[in-house]
Amino acid sequence: MDATILIVEDEQNINDILVYTFAKEGYKTLSATDGVKGLEMALNENPDLILLDIMLPGMDGYDVCKKVREKSNVPIIMLTAREDEVDKVLGLEFGADDYITKPYSVRELTARVKANLRRSLFAASELKNEDRAPGDVNTIVSGDLTINTERYEVTKKGKVIDITLREFDLLKFLAMQPDKIFSREKLLENVWGYEYYGDVRTVDVTVRRLREKIEDDPSMPKYIITKRGVGYYFNK
Repeated sequence: MDATILIVEDEQNINDILVYTFAKEGYKTLSATDGVKGLEMALNENPDLILLDIMLPGMDGYDVCKKVREKSNVPIIMLTAREDEVDKVLGLEFGADDYITKPYSVRELTARVKANLRRSLFAASELKNEDRAPGDVNTIVSGDLTINTERYEVTKKGKVIDITLREFDLLKFLAMQPDKIFSREKLLENVWGYEYYGDVRTVDVTVRRLREKIEDDPSMPKYIITKRGVGYYFNK
């Protein structure tokens, strides 16, 4: 595989294991053991995915994630402590695509990495495809919002909105099936692509971030609607 994974983990033994694991899987690997170096490599080496620990010397994972998001939509998987529920939520709030809690199995982490890379690399390949005629472009229009499903682009009143790939996938999934209500569990299964074992807060945080970007008033949404006690749907 040509994909490059940046591993930012301060515990050297864990860092070494992750480098070995993903190199063995055929990925190119880069590694850093502090936040400052990790941020530098994230911005200068253009990795295809970042595995980012939260507790880092120099600069914590939250700040690294936030600063990377100002420049790039590269997939970021946060490595969090199991007992700290707040870690998971904050990581998503700062723009992480995914998280996995320690201790984790190598098999689960590898599956998460592959799932995120597949989605990201597929989107990149679609953007490079310039052989389509103009009429072939698929768009979903709702009010001031336009979702271009082939260019992975969302515009509001003609202005491009900067959203992560995960946020786009969630918006696209809901918008392609307007007025159909999906439970959080079903959204996890279809958008994230694997089981989260009931950790549905991931969906709530991603919906909140999306609303902040596409809604005129996130507290009174008109596109992504909550069906209390059930889930979410797209109001077209």
